[in-house]
Amino acid sequence: MQMPESEPRKAMPRLILLVMAALLLLPVSVLGAEDYPNRNIRVVVPFAPGGAVDLVARVIAKNLSEKFKQQVYVENKPGASGNLGADVVAQASPDGYTLLVSASTFVVNPVVSAERTPFNPLTDFSYLGLIAKGPLLFVVNPGVATSVQEFVAKARAHPESINFATGGYGSAGHMAAESFKLRAGLNVPVVLYKGTAPVFTDLIGGHISALMDPLLTSLPLAKGKQVTALAIASDKRSSLAPDIPTFAEAGFPGFEFYTWYGLWSPAKLPDDVVNRIEQALAEIGKSPEVQHWFETQGLAYSGINGKAFHDFAVSEQNLYKEIVDKAKLIKP
Repeated sequence: MQMPESEPRKAMPRLILLVMAALLLLPVSVLGAEDYPNRNIRVVVPFAPGGAVDLVARVIAKNLSEKFKQQVYVENKPGASGNLGADVVAQASPDGYTLLVSASTFVVNPVVSAERTPFNPLTDFSYLGLIAKGPLLFVVNPGVATSVQEFVAKARAHPESINFATGGYGSAGHMAAESFKLRAGLNVPVVLYKGTAPVFTDLIGGHISALMDPLLTSLPLAKGKQVTALAIASDKRSSLAPDIPTFAEAGFPGFEFYTWYGLWSPAKLPDDVVNRIEQALAEIGKSPEVQHWFETQGLAYSGINGKAFHDFAVSEQNLYKEIVDKAKLIKP
């Protein structure tokens, strides 16, 4: 004769189901975040390989791999001025296994483009770290001018013979050129190119007069006498180019523009994963080898994170919006 099951035994399957359901509802930070990372990490770069953003991302990925003892690999997803790759990250799971390395265009695209950005860069991402930033260099074709004052005088007297160029609408270089035009009272065009490489070809060839560009790509050409560097957009001279004056020394005090690179993840990344990544970035920044690499690129490793990084991004977005509004730029 079969004995009836006891009440505790009947309740066991139901209890197991309840426990499993509760576990499924727990945040990632409780379920396994303490052993993060335990698999490969993808770093999305929303630009083509070989550019400045890609180079910075690969240095960070290599060092994160060493810190985490897991493979951290770069995946290039160019398109839509960086929006395509960033949107991939915005839609990824907030678990720390999909990260984004991008530049200032990431946070300013919404204010410089009429085309709707598919995400909000200030709310749809976790701000993990401002990796590095560096000043822009004001370079011209060697036949144009030998000083900022001479360039301004020539541009005012013969605006039809002078122009700026930019390799990307809304880039730091583009905004710096528009800001300088406003500051100097110049009425000359800014010619839009698809990439910096063709800009340099035409700058060297004399088809373009001037360019605001990161030291990373422009200083080698200046040292090779292919272009002339008139000023650096920082508060002090660069140790890489001590003979190039600041804009303040050239008669434009306070004119500073920087290119910068950051690390983001999808929003709502668990706090312990955020802390793990921030700690790794801080340790990487202390490495003499890493510091030396960034210095040779005309960049300074930053390491600010969290709210400080977010506040910096907000200030950059506001700055660029002000320039767009004052210059009455037509958004493409």
